Amino acid sequence: MAPEEHPPVAETTRPRARFRRIDRSWAAVAVLLLVACWAPFELAPFHTFQLSLAMIYAVALLGLNLLVGHTGQISLGHGAFFAVGAYTTAIMMDRWDTPYPVTLPVAAAVAFVLGIGLGIPALRLRGLYLALVTLAIAIFLVPLLKRFETVTGGSMGLTLDKPEPPAWTGLAEDQWLYFLVLAVTAVSYLLVAGLLRSRVGRALHAVRDNEIAAEVTGVRPAFYKTLAFAWGAMFAGAAGCVYIWVIGYVSPDSFTLTFSITLLAGLVVGGLGGQWGPVLGGLFVMYVPTVAQDINQAAPGVVFGLLIIAVMYLAPNGLAGLVGRAAHWLGHRARKGRTDAH
Repeated sequence: MAPEEHPPVAETTRPRARFRRIDRSWAAVAVLLLVACWAPFELAPFHTFQLSLAMIYAVALLGLNLLVGHTGQISLGHGAFFAVGAYTTAIMMDRWDTPYPVTLPVAAAVAFVLGIGLGIPALRLRGLYLALVTLAIAIFLVPLLKRFETVTGGSMGLTLDKPEPPAWTGLAEDQWLYFLVLAVTAVSYLLVAGLLRSRVGRALHAVRDNEIAAEVTGVRPAFYKTLAFAWGAMFAGAAGCVYIWVIGYVSPDSFTLTFSITLLAGLVVGGLGGQWGPVLGGLFVMYVPTVAQDINQAAPGVVFGLLIIAVMYLAPNGLAGLVGRAAHWLGHRARKGRTDAH
């Protein structure tokens, strides 16, 4: 009788390990959503406002992560697309009295088109040259917004009414805005997760890893690099739109070059190319400048820079990598403890 054949161990354990990782990932997302839904009922209005801003920055960093982390491009002008979404929303609400839900797709679409406009000429540029072009966009944006005073409000900016909560919700204004931001953040993450798991996501990673090899295998680098710019701009525009809902005010000085650099620094500190990098980066962009201001009001920029250096020294792969290593270590210790007990 022939001996019974068994499938190789690698073929049986790898799918199971992959499914376990997926299950743990979805479990972490579910817990995070539960905590996020609970937070506005327990926190003070100001802290709820801060968390709303952190999620807005996370949406913007989702787009920047698509461009930098998953496609290997560079952008020092991401804040410009954020500003485009913010001003598109502000002008629609202030000049045309547009209902605020309508402004979200319009702001995202306008930023998407501008992203394509930047992505096409950027195809001929790489590395520092591409960084300089995106840097120039962030530099001339503020004077341009101040120039058209009749439309943008000039240096004084525009003040808008915040969306009011429907009576049937029973929510305060800060809670209603928080849940609006949470909904936009959740939908944005689902869109990006679906995109990265598709053929498009594999093409973006191929362009990032080796552009020549990707072209040999049938991937069109020019097409996907342009789309990466457009998608990154789209999410930044959507974040800028929701930012106006929460802040109720827009000014050119809110979108200086420093803001664009802070977004890029937040993504690098959070973790490039990871699913949790934008979340941690959004928290970093929101809270670290505030901490730096509290530590030294005379030189918050110096403290901010030192904090970035310290984080990158302790976590070269970003905070997401540090959290991942800590979770792996804890899991290893737990498994070892169970083994020793038996």
